[in-house]
Amino acid sequence: MTTLDAAAVLLDMDGTLIDSTATVDTVWGDFARQAGFDVAEVLATVHGVPARATLRRFLGEHADIEPWFAQIAQWEAERFDADVEIPGAVAAVRTLPAGRWAVVTSALREPALRRLARLGFPAIDVMIAAEDVARGKPDPEPYRRGAQALGADPRECVVFEDADAGVRAALAAGATVVVVGTLDTDATVGLARVRDMSDVRFSASEQGVRVKLG
Repeated sequence: MTTLDAAAVLLDMDGTLIDSTATVDTVWGDFARQAGFDVAEVLATVHGVPARATLRRFLGEHADIEPWFAQIAQWEAERFDADVEIPGAVAAVRTLPAGRWAVVTSALREPALRRLARLGFPAIDVMIAAEDVARGKPDPEPYRRGAQALGADPRECVVFEDADAGVRAALAAGATVVVVGTLDTDATVGLARVRDMSDVRFSASEQGVRVKLG
């Protein structure tokens, strides 16, 4: 068992707390087909990245992406009822000390809060969502803002992530990263990892949060 002590814990949402892979693939597969892009190419880059960043990547920096953004947001609101909890996620989050954790997601705030509540997660007091940052993952801004909102130094935070963009964002912010799941990229080499959140235990510590893995 690995033990980490942190000032705060920062949690990605999709793929870390919630399994929304099938729904994300459906939404962005529909975008790819309707907009005339290769489905596999779009799906290879979309996970863990804000919707506007994905739209700019494929439609161009100077394109009017807002109509497509509105369509994606509508599809997400309609289709995420298929979400399920990542094993152990609700139980793990319920043990986090108050004021010592935040959710840092590339999703929009209100849909994200509804999705978490529907699956039984406790009230989210601190969330950094897509609309809270100028630059989304893999830029370090989301995790820096998450740490700041908790009054913590990012270098004293533990981040749980499942996507390459998120891992790179957290590392760039200076955080300690735990990989959730089977992600295997250059960015994950040497990082701690867990199968899912059932392998994680949180408790209060003198520093803030004690994290036990395994």
